Amino acid sequence: MKKLWLLILFISILFSCSDNDINNKNPYIPKYPVNFTIDMNLPAYSNLKYVSNGVIISSYGAKGVIIFNAGSGYNAFDAACPNQALTSCNAMTIKGINAVCSCDDSEYSLFTGLGGKEYPLIQYRVEVSGTIIHVYN
Repeated sequence: MKKLWLLILFISILFSCSDNDINNKNPYIPKYPVNFTIDMNLPAYSNLKYVSNGVIISSYGAKGVIIFNAGSGYNAFDAACPNQALTSCNAMTIKGINAVCSCDDSEYSLFTGLGGKEYPLIQYRVEVSGTIIHVYN
């Protein structure tokens, strides 16, 4: 009986582990390689030092990358509308703590990437070292 409980405990621990993989399965947006760094000491990115501020960097990803200071860390999302064909919309814009799609005015939280539609924003990994932010996938 003791072996059975140990086996159940081991299996439950095994399935509760996560590999911190970001799920970016979206049929509308192809996977683009993203790997860049920015320095928050530069004037263009200095507002990222403050919570609930974001910037769009247009030269990466499908339509650019939105970097957002969520307070507990930084989030990076693709600026392409996740529920529209890539060619049908302009890059998303930042409206407070949300990203807004230019096609249908859908809003997505920059804290979570979630909106009211089927697919969330495409998320990238973020590492912070001092004032340097590294975004990659």
